[in-house]
Amino acid sequence: MAKPNFQGSRGQDGKGSGQDRSFVESALHTLDAEASGIAALAGAISDGLGQPFVAAVDLIREAKGRVIVTGMGKSGHVGRKIAATLASTGTPAFFVHPGEASHGDLGMITADDVIMALSWSGETAELKNLIDYSRRFRIGLVALTADATSTLGRAADVALVLPPAREACPHNLAPTTSSLMQLALGDALAIALLESRGFTAVDFGLLHPGGRLGALLKFARDVMHGESAMPLVPIGTKMSDAVLEMSAKGFGCIGMIADDGKLVGIITDGDLRRHMRGDLLDASVEDVMTRSPKTIRPDQLVSEALELLNALKITALFVVEAGKPVGILHIHDLLRVGAA
Repeated sequence: MAKPNFQGSRGQDGKGSGQDRSFVESALHTLDAEASGIAALAGAISDGLGQPFVAAVDLIREAKGRVIVTGMGKSGHVGRKIAATLASTGTPAFFVHPGEASHGDLGMITADDVIMALSWSGETAELKNLIDYSRRFRIGLVALTADATSTLGRAADVALVLPPAREACPHNLAPTTSSLMQLALGDALAIALLESRGFTAVDFGLLHPGGRLGALLKFARDVMHGESAMPLVPIGTKMSDAVLEMSAKGFGCIGMIADDGKLVGIITDGDLRRHMRGDLLDASVEDVMTRSPKTIRPDQLVSEALELLNALKITALFVVEAGKPVGILHIHDLLRVGAA
């Protein structure tokens, strides 16, 4: 059986053919078209769209319930992502399919909610029952549409009217640029709401406990090794004893503590190599240690610890509270929890 040829249109010399170049030109054309749409949207927000944008943020902020995002087709797919972004950044939200809404899912929407409906034309037939329901029960309605005079645009409490833009599709038909503009405007709303609520990285971590993102949003105290694991010796200890303790604990470093229990110095594997001499083991730790070592607090994020480890090109940090070591954090611990 002959092996399939995955070489495509590339020649034996590895150089691209004319078809390859046309694909690249097509990609660049698409990106140019979509970038133009985003630029037009930014210009609109700086001009007439800014006021309704603020009104939409205020309407959503003042709502006691959730944001119900809806849309059909590509607008629906974009709406699902907007709902997910809102929910993950402190604005409770979920997506309701307009077709399912007409068959009972309207019951998921309460008078305390706000509906955000996406339709480029503003004439999506499947949205009619949702629009009527919002008007009947006085539920706030935010429209993302390109036509202020459309059925959706006229019915909405706040109409976010997107500027005209040509689709990247050569036939100006497939939703491409328009979908990206809807998504970008949804992101802008989510971030404005996040900032207005003072939503912090800690809040974000509570909603993202899984994966690498969740790991980075843990606290140092959640992954550090406790007091019994810390390699520590008092000031005045001979280097021979310090090296034994350092080797026994296996963190590649050892900390020096003063009489009051505060961390005052650190010795690393690198320090041992730099100070290697015949009488090293007879010296005192004060002769070798680096004073005022870099540390982190127990309530600092793992992401901050990782940033510090990378910046300093080190592998371990003491976790210190009120100047006293309460734990130690190694780069392997960050690997273990999936943060590095």
